[in-house]
Amino acid sequence: MADIRRTIIAAVARNGTIGREGDMPWRLSSDLKRFKALTLGKPVVMGRKTYDSIGKPLPGRPNVVISRQAAIDHPAISMAHSLPEAIDAAERLALETAADEICIIGGGQIYAQAINLADRLCITHVEADLDGDASFPEINPDLWQAGETIAVPAGERDSYPTRYVVYDRRRG
Repeated sequence: MADIRRTIIAAVARNGTIGREGDMPWRLSSDLKRFKALTLGKPVVMGRKTYDSIGKPLPGRPNVVISRQAAIDHPAISMAHSLPEAIDAAERLALETAADEICIIGGGQIYAQAINLADRLCITHVEADLDGDASFPEINPDLWQAGETIAVPAGERDSYPTRYVVYDRRRG
């Protein structure tokens, strides 16, 4: 299943913060629109805490939730007990739905495990240092090549300006 790209999607503060008390420490309406466009129709992989913070399956895409404990009894959710199991399930779902990519959408523990398995990072860099209890792993420039970069000023419904960057894994 090597032809299915594994993409991490995250919004990350300058100091690496991605979450605080089960929520994001910002409001970024413009970034939520981009997130929806990037993930619609593609399997999304998330940890249980991320699923709980969203509160329901994301519509229009197969949802795979990783939890070591109880299962979520919902017809739109596929459960997995580990990241490798979740990636396998998401890649099978991608093949079934003719998607060419799976999207890994959090949280911190999942990102820390997945960054070594990903092909691409779609990162919204939030132009602020924020307190939080969940963080994103360091993006090593020896392993990741920054490509498309878009500066996004704070819109009417955004807490901060952002910089959207697509990183591809360096080969060889």
